[in-house]
Amino acid sequence: MPKRVLQGTVVSDKNDKTVVVLVERRFTHPLFKKTVRRSKKYKAHDETNQYKVGDVVSIEETRPISRDKTWIVVANEAAAN
Repeated sequence: MPKRVLQGTVVSDKNDKTVVVLVERRFTHPLFKKTVRRSKKYKAHDETNQYKVGDVVSIEETRPISRDKTWIVVANEAAAN
């Protein structure tokens, strides 16, 4: 089964080897037909502490690393472009 990959913005890098990534999704409301924005924060593993607040990164689902960290940073979108 393929692993989910999400794209978001780093909002916190205060923890060691961990970044908090805000992922925003947009969808059309089923009744009102209006575009709605929903966001969620994910804790992602950053082995080298190289990502800083404001970086746009991609995160990939992985095995549980800690109690609430099951994602790992795979790429920095700014460096890829």
